[in-house]
Amino acid sequence: MALHVCTVDWERGDQPFTDNLYGRAHRWRFDGGAVVAGSSSPHSVRVPLSDPTAVDPEEALLAAVSSCHMLWFLSLAAQAGLVVDRYEDAAEAVLGDRGDGRRAITLVTLHPRVSFSGERLPDDAQVQALHHAAHARCDIANSIRAEVRIEGSCQRAA
Repeated sequence: MALHVCTVDWERGDQPFTDNLYGRAHRWRFDGGAVVAGSSSPHSVRVPLSDPTAVDPEEALLAAVSSCHMLWFLSLAAQAGLVVDRYEDAAEAVLGDRGDGRRAITLVTLHPRVSFSGERLPDDAQVQALHHAAHARCDIANSIRAEVRIEGSCQRAA
């Protein structure tokens, strides 16, 4: 078992509170020292009560799924003797109705673009198998209720 921690820090300051017109900007502090500006999504709470330059929880969940998948993909590719030069993912998450009147992230779609080089270049089937294995090992993707799709592409050195 591994314990992962972060501190989420918000302060009201001199803002009123019970009128629900308080700022949603806050900070995420991680054990390695990283500090990330967080806020509610401007889709949920209008600006200026939300900070559109900060990371909202929905974006953070999406980034966690994408990052976890990438890290497993890279590890599995290295174990297979494949050389990955670049991995980029333009991931998307849909916040929608669950069918019971509540909202949730209902779909996560990863769009990884992977560039390979070296003597052993994988074919499309090998790349898809790596994505499938990475998805099966990603604790984050396996922890959420949303369907997680991977629609990747790869580039091979000429």
